[in-house]
Amino acid sequence: MSSYGVTIAGIGSYVPERVLTNAELETMVETTDEWIRTRTGIEERHIARPDEPCSAIACEAAKRALAAANLKPEEIDLILVATFTGDKTLPNTGCYLQHRLGAVNAASFSMEAACSGFIYGLEVGANMVRSGGYRRVLVVGAEKISSVVDWTDRNTCVLFGDGAGAVVLQRAPLGQDCLLAVKLGADGRYTELLQTPAGGSLQPLTAELVAQRANCIKMEGREIFKLAVNAMCDASRTALEQAGVTADQIRWVIPHQANLRIISSVGKYLGVPEEKVYVNINRFGNTSAASIPLALDELVRSGQVQSGDLLLLTAFGGGLTWGAAVVRW
Repeated sequence: MSSYGVTIAGIGSYVPERVLTNAELETMVETTDEWIRTRTGIEERHIARPDEPCSAIACEAAKRALAAANLKPEEIDLILVATFTGDKTLPNTGCYLQHRLGAVNAASFSMEAACSGFIYGLEVGANMVRSGGYRRVLVVGAEKISSVVDWTDRNTCVLFGDGAGAVVLQRAPLGQDCLLAVKLGADGRYTELLQTPAGGSLQPLTAELVAQRANCIKMEGREIFKLAVNAMCDASRTALEQAGVTADQIRWVIPHQANLRIISSVGKYLGVPEEKVYVNINRFGNTSAASIPLALDELVRSGQVQSGDLLLLTAFGGGLTWGAAVVRW
């Protein structure tokens, strides 16, 4: 039984300065700008510096979220970082972020649900607040995917970018809750469709595996497409039903930015007009756990989200994992 409600007190995002265009990729692998745009919708993506780890990217987004919430780092009780490209396997990236921020009073941990990570993190963080044990929780989706991309593989290297988005979840009176419903899901039968084959305890890294780039992302795009659309739509319909709202009441659908065709298909099958489905994949590519909070922050800061608006967030990622959330802003 919840003791409190939860509200989003602040939001922020960050992308690295360097922009990698399709034209530049044409000089790196056998591909063309037209091929990338027509199949993915991507025109450019941001790439972090070598000295800019995941925690540094996360920190910039977190600072902006804290500023929007008018809070100091030491007022945060808990930090949750959703990422699959953390600074190290050990310790967790939440601790690196805690130190960078100066959030000395915050417990810190990371979680990995790939591209669904932010929605998973939103649900976990919200329930930590509702329980009464934590007053303010910082939830960050952050990725430095360029660190695990095989830049010789034209099927994957064109897709991904680096970035971060963050929200501050804050205690609210019981009955006043911004997170109306969340539906999470997973299916471990499809683990090999999207993975980094080596680098964990199942297949520890060796010089031979590094030479084979087995520590980089491998993806079966065609197989994922149908699974992604079905899972995102099913989760979205369930979340809408649980929230007691209909698709036509949603101001914005904010899907994970994986592929323009997937995004368009999700909007179509949910019966949501194209103009209400937010797209920024053309400028950022697939930033995994960062993509939804990055898109949400753009909408909020541009004034396209107003108090009381209903938002539908939905994502799908490696695992396979998926989720949807209905948010009242």
